[in-house]
Amino acid sequence: MMRTGLVNLPYLTGFLLFMNLVFASDHASYSGSFLRMGTTARSIAMGSGFTAELDQGFTAFYNPAGISFTENRNASVTNHSLQLDRMFLVSSFATYLPPTAGLGIAWIRAGVNQIDGRTGAGEHTGFLSTSEDAYFISFGQRLRPWLSVGINIKLLRLQLPMNESNLVGSGMGFDLGLLLRPIPNISFGLVIQDLNSSYLWQTSEIFPETGRTYREKFPIIYRFGGTYRYKEIYFVGDFGVITDYEDILGIPVRVGGEFQYKENYFLRAGYGNSRVSLGAGMKYILFNQKESFIDYAFVAEPALNIGHVFTVSIQF
Repeated sequence: MMRTGLVNLPYLTGFLLFMNLVFASDHASYSGSFLRMGTTARSIAMGSGFTAELDQGFTAFYNPAGISFTENRNASVTNHSLQLDRMFLVSSFATYLPPTAGLGIAWIRAGVNQIDGRTGAGEHTGFLSTSEDAYFISFGQRLRPWLSVGINIKLLRLQLPMNESNLVGSGMGFDLGLLLRPIPNISFGLVIQDLNSSYLWQTSEIFPETGRTYREKFPIIYRFGGTYRYKEIYFVGDFGVITDYEDILGIPVRVGGEFQYKENYFLRAGYGNSRVSLGAGMKYILFNQKESFIDYAFVAEPALNIGHVFTVSIQF
């Protein structure tokens, strides 16, 4: 086993940086990068610019106001097939609340397995794993037939392997969203993500001499986006402002499109989160003549090669 005291706060800082880099996304060196990767195969294939789009897999992730337009109950599962022993899983459920609201819950889990654990002297101690979780409770309300607002409440948890035990950081954050659908083929969205999101670390139990309590804040993101449909072609896009409460860290742009073929088949492409993506999807009828979907995305990551994303979404 690792000996207590061989691992300290510089190690923790380095490990946190590693965790964020392996889940490369907008400004991956900052906390909470797994929440900036995107979620479902359809959204990722189209560049993740879904601030104004109603994603059939996990609508509330990109803009909680969109869940108020849910017309059926929806359950979805997404798996990201990634290299370097990384895992990324998403599951969600949403339902309408008559007459003009929607409610949802979701769970995102990211992590790295098969980490080679060693002591300060270089002795192998076994293989370690780490995990990062976000639990969502989402609510949206239509104020007008074409206007809605929404909120995500997020419970956050990060577990890191340390010595004979695990170090756990936890916290809570919020997203606020606004969605406008003035005419059937155009929509606009505005969202503020990761308000108050942070991890609270208490390291004194693991590092008795050097441990302390501190808060690791996530960047706040402001995004504005739009969608436009022209016959069988659908365009989505958004731009954001990422800030660390004092300085602007960047202004990322995400764009993509979808081509619908013979009503039930879809081809997609996009760019976002520093990644080029392609994808395809199929619509089918399952329960009570409700539409369900199978979607796939191929992602080219600049630093970590390629990834594959699969989503199954069922309406009932």
